[in-house]
Amino acid sequence: MNRRSVRPALVAAVAALLALDAGAAPSLAAQVPTGRVVGRIIDVGTGQGLSDVGVQVVGTTLGAMSGVDGRFTVANVPAGTVSLHVRRLGYQAKTVTGLVLSASGTVEQNIGLEAATVQLQALEVTAASERGTVNEALDTQRNATGIVNAIGSEQIARSPDSDAAQAVQRVSGVSVQEGKYVFVRGLGERYTTTSLNGARIPSPEPERKVVPLDLFPSGLLQTITTSKTFTPDLSGDFSGAQVDIRTREFPARRQFSYSTTVGYNTAATGKTLPYSPSAGGEWLALVGDRRDLPGAVQRFGNFRASEPSQFQTNQMINSFRDVWAAREQAGRPNSSFSASVGGNDPVLGQRLGYLLSASYAYTQETQSDAIRALADRGSRPGETVEIDRFEGDVGRASVLWGGLLNLSTLLGARTRLAFNNTYNRTSDHEARTEVGTFEEVPDTFRIDRLRYVERSIHSTQLIGEHELGSRNRIDWSATLSGVTRVEPDRSEIVYQFTPDPMTGGTIPRWVNTSNQGAVRTFGDLSENSFEGQANYRLSLGDVGRQQVVKLGALFRSTDRDADTRSYSINSPGLADDIRALPPEQLFDGRLTTPTSAVLRLDPLFQGGAYSARDHLIAGFGMTELALGDRLRAIAGARVEDSRVRVDAAPTLGSTSTIRKHYTDVLPSAALIYKLSESQNVRLSGSQTLARPEYREQVDILSRDVLRGDNIRGNPNLRRTLIQNADLRWEWYPNVGELVSVSLFGKHFDQPIERVYRAVSGSRVIQYVNADAAENYGVEVELRKGLGFLSPRLSPLTAFTNATVMHSDITVGNSEASVTNDKRAMVGQAPYVVNAGLTYTTESGRSSATLLFNRVGERIVDAGEAPLPDTKEQPRNVVDLSLRFPLVGAVSGRFDARNLADAPFKIQQGTVTREGYRTGRIFQAGLSWRP
Repeated sequence: MNRRSVRPALVAAVAALLALDAGAAPSLAAQVPTGRVVGRIIDVGTGQGLSDVGVQVVGTTLGAMSGVDGRFTVANVPAGTVSLHVRRLGYQAKTVTGLVLSASGTVEQNIGLEAATVQLQALEVTAASERGTVNEALDTQRNATGIVNAIGSEQIARSPDSDAAQAVQRVSGVSVQEGKYVFVRGLGERYTTTSLNGARIPSPEPERKVVPLDLFPSGLLQTITTSKTFTPDLSGDFSGAQVDIRTREFPARRQFSYSTTVGYNTAATGKTLPYSPSAGGEWLALVGDRRDLPGAVQRFGNFRASEPSQFQTNQMINSFRDVWAAREQAGRPNSSFSASVGGNDPVLGQRLGYLLSASYAYTQETQSDAIRALADRGSRPGETVEIDRFEGDVGRASVLWGGLLNLSTLLGARTRLAFNNTYNRTSDHEARTEVGTFEEVPDTFRIDRLRYVERSIHSTQLIGEHELGSRNRIDWSATLSGVTRVEPDRSEIVYQFTPDPMTGGTIPRWVNTSNQGAVRTFGDLSENSFEGQANYRLSLGDVGRQQVVKLGALFRSTDRDADTRSYSINSPGLADDIRALPPEQLFDGRLTTPTSAVLRLDPLFQGGAYSARDHLIAGFGMTELALGDRLRAIAGARVEDSRVRVDAAPTLGSTSTIRKHYTDVLPSAALIYKLSESQNVRLSGSQTLARPEYREQVDILSRDVLRGDNIRGNPNLRRTLIQNADLRWEWYPNVGELVSVSLFGKHFDQPIERVYRAVSGSRVIQYVNADAAENYGVEVELRKGLGFLSPRLSPLTAFTNATVMHSDITVGNSEASVTNDKRAMVGQAPYVVNAGLTYTTESGRSSATLLFNRVGERIVDAGEAPLPDTKEQPRNVVDLSLRFPLVGAVSGRFDARNLADAPFKIQQGTVTREGYRTGRIFQAGLSWRP
C-alpha cells in the first residue's frame, strides 16, 4: 500500500473512532465527570500548524482530527489524568502523558511533531516537557523564513515594561528614541514599519509617518515580532525592520484577571513641579472641544481672505483660554490597573473564543535640571561656544488607556474566523518654565510653555483562515484603522527682566514687540486607512522535503488630513507698567474692550494644512524549496505600485499639489542550511525601499520652538532604494536557549536626510536626497541557562545581545550646508547593548529579572557648516523586576526602572544643546488570577 492510499485509510479510521465516540459519549458523560482537551499540533521543523492529525485519548475511543492551523478539540473526556496519542502520516507518532483534567474543566496542550523519513517507534513525553518544547518566541525565530527576533507575553510579564516601546528595546539591535520611536540596527524610524495583527498602523505624528509604540500597553500584547530581512510576503518599505504587534488571544478556558500598581518617581512624586491648568477631561485623554481653536478665530483662518477689524481682533483674543503661565504643584504617585476576561464557550450552538481586556495608567514625569542652549562657532577653527542658554524644569502628566475585544470561532474543522478590535488612547499634559539669556540681548528672559497632546488609535479587523485539504491554505484579512493626534491650544509667553529704577533690581515685563512673545498654536491630525490582503499557500512533495508556493495580494488606501495654525499677540508701544502685569491679567479683557486698540493678532508663517491620499497595490509570489534534507531555498519577488497625492496650503503663500507614482519590483532570495537539528545558517539578499513621509514633501514651514529651528518640506524628494545582505548562524542548544551571530550590510541609493539648508538669516532644516550611503555591522545574541555551571544555578538564565554597526553617507550636490560631506547617517548609533539575568523558580510563579541597556552616540541633526554634528550621548539604563506569589490566586510585583538615572544629553561639540534627568521609578503591584 503506498502513502497516497494509506492517508485516506487513516482519515477513515479516525472518523470511525469519532463516530463511535459520538454514540458513546452521552452514556459516558452520564457516568463520570468530563472536560475538554484543546490545543494545536505544530510541525517542529517549520512552525506551521498541521491539519489532519489524529488525536486520541489513550484508553478510550475519544478522539478528533486537527483542523485549520492544527487546532483540535476533544470533548467529553473523563476527568483525571489523561494521555494523548497523536499520529499523522510522515511524522513520528507521539504520546503525551500527565495531562490533569478537572471536572467540567478545559486543559490546553500544544504538541510538536517531527517529520520521520523512516518508520520510528512512537515517542512518549510528559505534558510538562512538551509545553517546554513549544516555546513560541524562539520557535518563531527558528522557523521563520527570514531573520526575525520575537519576544512573548511571558518575557514582557517578567520585565518592568509598561508599553510596547519599552518591551521592544530588549530585542537585539533595537533602540528606542524619545521613549517611543524604534531604531533598528542604528537606522532611524524612516526605515522601520509597524503593523498590528499583520496590518499596517497609521501614524499619529504630523511631521513623520512613524508609529510611537508607547501607544500600546504591554498588558494587551501577546508577541512583538521584529523581522529584519525582507521576504516577498512582507511590505517592501522597510530596511531596518518590520515590527508586528500581536494582541492577546483568548484562553482555552474561562479566565479572569485583575492587576493594579502604584509607583514613585524620585524626581517627581511629592516634588514641586510646573504644571499646566486643566480644561477638563485630561485625566481620560478626552478634553473634547474645550481646547479647540475658537470659532471666532477659525472663521478668519490665515487672514488672507479679509483683514479683521480691531473690534473683531479683540473678540478673537478674548476667545482664547486665559491660561499662559505654568503653576506649581506636588507630583502625584503613578498608578495603573488592568482587567480582562476570556474563554471559549458555546454561543447559540457554536463555540466562541473571546477576550475582553482593558487597562489604564497615569504617570507623573519630569525633566529636572533641564538645560537647553544653542552652539555657535568660536574664535578658533573647530571651536564651539554656548549661546542662548536656558535652565528650568518640565512637569508632565501622561495618561495611557486601551482596550481590546477579540473573538474567534471555528466553522467546522477547516475554517477559522477572527474578529479583532483594538482601541488605545494617550495624552501628555506638559508645562515647561525656564530662565536664560539670548546672545543679542544682555537681559534675562523667562519663557513659559504649556502643551497638551492627545492621540488615539483604533483597529477593527476581520480574519479568515481556510484549510482546503492538507496541502492548500488560504488566509485573508480586512482591516479598518485610524489615528488622531490633537495638540490644541499650546501657549508660549516670554517675559524680559528689565531694570527697575525704583528698586535698583529687575522686574519681568512681557516681550510685546516680538512675534514670539505670546503665541497660541492649534494642531489637528487624522488619518484613516483600509487594508485588504489575501494569501494562498500550496504545499507539494513529501513531509520533510515539502515544496511551498505562496501567492498574495494587498490593497491599502490611506487618507490623512493635518492642520496647524499659530497666532501671535503683540502690542508695539505698550507702556512698561502694563507690560509688567502677569499674563492672565494682560489678556483678561482689560486691553480688549470693544473700543480698545491696543493688542494685535497675527497669523504666523509656521504651520498650514495639508491632505494626503495614498494608494498602494501590491502582489507577490514566492517559493520555499527543500533542496535536500538540510538545505532550504526561499525566493520570489514583490511588486508595489504606489500613488501619492499631497495638497498643501501654507499659512502664507499659494497652495501646491505634489503627485508621486512609483512601480517597484522588489526581489528577495534566501538559503537556510540546517547544520544539525539545533543549528541553522541563513543567507539572504533583497531590495527594499523607503518612501518620503507626507509632511516632508510639502512646502510648508514649521518651527521647533525648543531648538529654534525652522523646518521646511521638499517637493522634489524621491524614494530611496536599498539593497540588503544578511548572514546569520543560530544555535538552539536547549529549550529556551539561543546563540546567534549575524552579519548585515546595506547600500542606500538616494537616502533621505534631515540637513541644514544653506540660506542666509534664520536656521532652516530641510529634507534632501543624498547621493548614497552604506550601513553594515554584526549582531550577537545569547540566551543561556546557567545550570551547566552548577545545579544550584539552574534557576538562572543569562541573556545578552549586542550590535556593532557603521555607516557612511555622501550628501553630494545639494543645497545642504553640511560640516561633513561624509559622515554617519542621522540616527545611526555605532553600537547597541542589551543584557539581563533572570531567576525563575521551578514552579514558575516567582521570578526576578535584571536588565541593562546602552546605546552609543548617534547623530540627531547633521551639523550646519562650520559647526559639528549634534549627537545624543550614551547613557546606561538599568531596570529590575520581581514577581512572587502571595495568597491563593494573588501575586505581587515590584519594579525598579532607570536605577542609574543617567542624564539625557544632546551635545554639539562642547555645548550641551539639551540635558535633563528623569528620576528613578519604583512601583509595586498586585495581580489576581483565580
